[in-house]
Amino acid sequence: MYKALLIEKDGGPYRASIQELGDDNLPEGDVTVKVDYSTINYKDGLAITGKAPVVRKFPLVAGIDFAGTVESSSHAAWKAGDKVVLNGWGVGETHSGGLAQRARIKGDWLVALPGGLNSRQAMAIGTAGYTAMLCVMALQKHGLKPDGGDILVTGANGGVGGVAIALLSKLGYRVVASTGRPQAAEALKALGAAEVIAREELSAPGKPMGKERWAGVVDSVGSHTLANACAGTKYGGAVAACGLAQGMDFPASVAPFILRGITLYGIDSVMAPKPLREQAWARLAKDLDLAKLDSLVQEVPLSKAIDAGADILAGKIRGRVVVNVNA
Repeated sequence: MYKALLIEKDGGPYRASIQELGDDNLPEGDVTVKVDYSTINYKDGLAITGKAPVVRKFPLVAGIDFAGTVESSSHAAWKAGDKVVLNGWGVGETHSGGLAQRARIKGDWLVALPGGLNSRQAMAIGTAGYTAMLCVMALQKHGLKPDGGDILVTGANGGVGGVAIALLSKLGYRVVASTGRPQAAEALKALGAAEVIAREELSAPGKPMGKERWAGVVDSVGSHTLANACAGTKYGGAVAACGLAQGMDFPASVAPFILRGITLYGIDSVMAPKPLREQAWARLAKDLDLAKLDSLVQEVPLSKAIDAGADILAGKIRGRVVVNVNA
């Protein structure tokens, strides 16, 4: 038997609860993992509360990521005792996920835990931090250098934002952090932000083109914030978009794209190919200041994961929530 956060909707109301499940509840897969830690991401909050149709198969164990140890495997790449990380691939959406003490998945979905990281640190990074690294890699691939201008990070108090600030500052970029929590300004500066601006500067409907303010953007907010971020991007700059906390809409103009030649990169963490995942995790182990990461993290037991899911949607959580599924 193992504990899990189960989502159900069997003709009745949508509900989430912590339950004891037997091994016959494990889904199909060729690797069984003893989960050490999982997390609560924004998408997990949506799944747990039912505020968006994230879960598309019922009943289903929630949790879009986990880190743990292989218990058994019929996959050629993995053996018992291997330390592994999983992000995405529909886990926690169409395949039972990581908010449980055990998980069974396809071995092709796993990445080896990089040297220098333990399971808790990997989940302190989690899907949010892995996504932030994908954003940073996209900006660097575009050719943006630390001496090329500021990098705007929106949703700075969220998991993606916090890790993006820590990564970019360590790499030498000057970071402008946008937040709706002015009281968190000093904490954001401690992470590496050189400047903190109010969310309201970007969240209302804006002009098609604004003053050129930053060379690049990491955006986890979407909607008007993303549109205004694009409008303020310098000639030849780039924007990496990975979230929709404000909304899925994009009320923008083509003007910044055709008059300033900026590029908008869509960042997908769910179905990203394995080589890109491995590169991102290797970079995280090397480029992320783990002491700064620690300042972003709060840990909760599995029994508190449902409450944490609601809190993250309500904007009550700063940074990352690590779930100790065995506590």
